[in-house]
Amino acid sequence: MKSKDEVVMHAGFRRFSARPIYSEIPRKSSTNKKYKFMRFLHQEITACASFYAPVVFPPCRLLMSVQPEGAITPELAAAGSIVSVDPKQLIIKRIILTGYPFRTQKNKAVVRFMFFNPLDIRWFKPVELSTKKGLRGHIKESLGTHGYMKCRFSAHIKQDDTVCMNLYKRVYPKWHPPAWGGDANASPEEA
Repeated sequence: MKSKDEVVMHAGFRRFSARPIYSEIPRKSSTNKKYKFMRFLHQEITACASFYAPVVFPPCRLLMSVQPEGAITPELAAAGSIVSVDPKQLIIKRIILTGYPFRTQKNKAVVRFMFFNPLDIRWFKPVELSTKKGLRGHIKESLGTHGYMKCRFSAHIKQDDTVCMNLYKRVYPKWHPPAWGGDANASPEEA
């Protein structure tokens, strides 16, 4: 099931529609309480669904059903319970920018195809770089006007390596007024 697809939630005698986003649950031993966004809800994986809906307090049991196209009756998609009612919960989406070494010399390289203008390079200069083969590095300076950049790495870099930059963005559940009887086209200000 895809994130932000409409499902029907059953919480006790209540029934409402929602558009949840799914995320991985952090380990209990971790002090980091950031939930990693998942594009799809996979089978046999424990996940957390976040959505806007009328208040339901924990530990209420919850059933999630979906109406497949062409089917008469809805199918049970997931079962679980309410963990918390927390508007401050952080759900983080990871985006990976990639570039390729153009020239390499020992632990230095000129990287291209990650950015296409020098302003972007200057903006992302403090962010750490990594490679597919496990090296760490950082941007030294912009080179020219076409998005080439000089980078320095922790060890000898090879020409066939791929340079990656991890970027993180907070995501929110989709606003869905029919959850409490509102108009589907209404914005949060109108509700």
